[in-house]
Amino acid sequence: MSRIGKLPITIPNGVEVNYNDAKVIVKGKFGTLETKIPEIILIQQKNNILTVSLKNEVRSFRPLHGLYRTLINNMVIGVSEQFELTLILKGVGYRAAVQGKEIVLNLGYSHPV
Repeated sequence: MSRIGKLPITIPNGVEVNYNDAKVIVKGKFGTLETKIPEIILIQQKNNILTVSLKNEVRSFRPLHGLYRTLINNMVIGVSEQFELTLILKGVGYRAAVQGKEIVLNLGYSHPV
């Protein structure tokens, strides 16, 4: 059994997970995501905890266990939290500024990038 696949998925408030034998649909505040899953993957939900397991413990299917658990977890995170990217500028002479919807970087060149 996969170590990653064993981990439960916590479903935050405001996120709805619907699943049947071949499809998982996750709806949340920031949109809807859906993916197809193989028939060997079994999904169970108790309260706000989602568990992913295999119907048959066949050696060739074990890698799919962790893969689909991670995909479903990323879908839950994607519809419940907005995308965020942190930019860290280290060094002397580096500067960043936001002008409208653009970011202007002064990185030591003769002109802004």
